Amino acid sequence: MYRGWQIAVVVPAFNEARLLPVTLAGLPDFIDLVIVVDDASTDQTLVAARPFGGRVEVIRHARNLGVGGAIVTGYRRALALGVRATVVVGADAQMDPQEMHRLLDALIDGRADYAKGDRLGHPEVLRRMPLVRYLGSRVLSLLTRLATGYSPLRDPQCGYTAITCQALSALPLDGVYERYGFPNDLLAKLSQIGARVVDCPVSPIYGDEVSRLRVARVILPISRLLLRAVLARLLRSVGVSNEAREPNVAR
Repeated sequence: MYRGWQIAVVVPAFNEARLLPVTLAGLPDFIDLVIVVDDASTDQTLVAARPFGGRVEVIRHARNLGVGGAIVTGYRRALALGVRATVVVGADAQMDPQEMHRLLDALIDGRADYAKGDRLGHPEVLRRMPLVRYLGSRVLSLLTRLATGYSPLRDPQCGYTAITCQALSALPLDGVYERYGFPNDLLAKLSQIGARVVDCPVSPIYGDEVSRLRVARVILPISRLLLRAVLARLLRSVGVSNEAREPNVAR
């Protein structure tokens, strides 16, 4: 428990047998429950999670749903257990567990319904983050701001996040995009329900792991997803404007 709040951590994992134990071993003691979602891994990810037992619960997908699908599974489980807040931590040991309090403090202090990590503001981001990823994140940041209206938002691709149970229960989880565009689509849906979102500074961490993400291959699909969200937001704003004028016309 952290500052009187029961906390769950969701760890989406696909073929992370090597780094998953590192991730789990580093999680803070104040976490009440860890939900590892094995997204139909073909390696020993499931076996790697078993020794941790106790507060660690493992859910295995029969087929691969993508990182978003794995997170949604974890979210549903956290909602069923009635925790106050749920944090998402990648299984690849690229998120510093000692920085988790920044995300949770934003929720508990009442400043946000959803807090997300921001690596792009780190003073050493250009040295630590691969250049292609940095440039891709900058482009997607701009598109995500247009799609969501969260103008100060930065680094939407950072998967280090925390959300309150109230905001999570209000989200239409059935319709969230399940692949690499998940964080962008989730932000668009948070905007639709009027959720407060803040960035929290976190460290960019990259080791010797081999990334399965190919920026050139995913940036176009995510861009299309965000452009659709931009159009939907514009249509909603036009609808609101029309509704606001209708009473005057009736008079």
